[in-house]
Amino acid sequence: MTETTQRTVPPRHSDELRVEDVDRVTDELCRLLPAWLPAQRWYADKGHGPPVVRPVLVEVVAPGTPALLQAVVRTDEGQSYQLLVGAVTGPAGTGPGPGVPAHAVIGTIPAPDADGRWLTLYEAGGDPDLLSRLLDRFVSAEPCGALEYHHIPGATIPAGLRARPLTAEQSNTSVAFGDRMMLKVLRRIVPGANPELEMLAALERAGDVPSAAPLAWAQIAGRPGAEPTTLCILQEFVPSRGDGWSIATTQAEDCIRGTCESVAPLGGFSDEAFGLGQATAQVHIALAQQLETRPLSFAEVAELTDTLIERLEDANAQVPDITPYARGLRTAYQDLREVARRGNPLPIQRVHGDLHLGQVLRAEDGWILIDFEGEPGHPLAERRHLQPAVRDVAAMLRSFDYAAHHALGEILGGPPRARASRDLRATRLARRAAAWAVHSRRAFCAGYTAAGGQDPRTSPVLLRAFEADKAVYEVLYEARNRPEWLPIPLAAVRRLAQAGQAAG
Repeated sequence: MTETTQRTVPPRHSDELRVEDVDRVTDELCRLLPAWLPAQRWYADKGHGPPVVRPVLVEVVAPGTPALLQAVVRTDEGQSYQLLVGAVTGPAGTGPGPGVPAHAVIGTIPAPDADGRWLTLYEAGGDPDLLSRLLDRFVSAEPCGALEYHHIPGATIPAGLRARPLTAEQSNTSVAFGDRMMLKVLRRIVPGANPELEMLAALERAGDVPSAAPLAWAQIAGRPGAEPTTLCILQEFVPSRGDGWSIATTQAEDCIRGTCESVAPLGGFSDEAFGLGQATAQVHIALAQQLETRPLSFAEVAELTDTLIERLEDANAQVPDITPYARGLRTAYQDLREVARRGNPLPIQRVHGDLHLGQVLRAEDGWILIDFEGEPGHPLAERRHLQPAVRDVAAMLRSFDYAAHHALGEILGGPPRARASRDLRATRLARRAAAWAVHSRRAFCAGYTAAGGQDPRTSPVLLRAFEADKAVYEVLYEARNRPEWLPIPLAAVRRLAQAGQAAG
């Protein structure tokens, strides 16, 4: 992307924005955004003060009133963001309409060539009418200036579906169209191949894989020799009973209370965990077949080990609670290097990269993995790196632990904390929560193996190293954001450190 604004002249209608109008609106938009952007949940530079905002691209993708502008802006912090901007003209004080919440209003400016009227600019990610008109762009696949709309070969994109904005996501905006399609509007924009689009296409080629089929995407055309920049991904909508986190925590709470309907009282999620393990293995196998895979060299394993230790030292410096366990964790990481030294290959491939219970949906016929973009806060190149598949496995095992403790907190009326030993009820329920997590973890690994994945339990050094790395990350996150939840990852750090010392 460049910081030169590119625009297209749309056909002129009575209330539409002209090119010179768009120029002025763009200038006003960039003037208003510094006060509005920091309050958005997907804005990455909170706490840095109001940003300086410059336009990268602004196109009128749906003319009329209200008009829809698809825009990309760049801040002085080096981040680029995509906005869907509604622009509606009306008398002073009328606002954008009853369906637009106050927090979506970016600001109001005098309307071009309209005596006594004003132009209200608002974030249109929650406007069903404008989003339905954006779908028309995907249906026609006609470019709009520097914006391109592409179909996956063979994909059918129905027109005329009503948009339904979804509210669950944090880093992007998702929109359902009927029960047929889902549009993901990427908010933080990075030039280069989008990992989610890349992997969804690979899974579609593999066939019969538990993921949503990609249908189309929007991008900014790259200059000759440069990669394009993905803005939106349109994919199959997956009807579901709910996401894995909601289902798992509900079932965990039932089992901890002793009201679980399962034959195994402490393993009420075991069948679901087994199926989730199968789905994860199927995705890993398909990605390995369709995309690059290779073994890590010993030098690369040594570099990986050094990286894990560096992350541990950084976390330990910020959260001294890790100090009693640092030696055991270092041993767990160094054991990884020793395994490689003995000639045991460590295969790497493309993986999900941010797998947890909130990234899976329970469809009628099984589990579906979603959101393959990796951790949004990491650089794009890093999200596309080849990694051991066990990294995804370790992340999901940690998610079971969190689900169990979240359910326990719901029962006890608060997050985990040190409790007096005489609190026999809390102690009994905590043991049930730990047992639920153990049963779920075992079932997940069994399902992963049954579907053809390498049994993660046969590589305990590898699994322990990546579980420990994830737990250390969690410690740092909780210390910064939710210190009352710090006991959850600290308990895992203690367990994994002791396992590392015992193995050493």
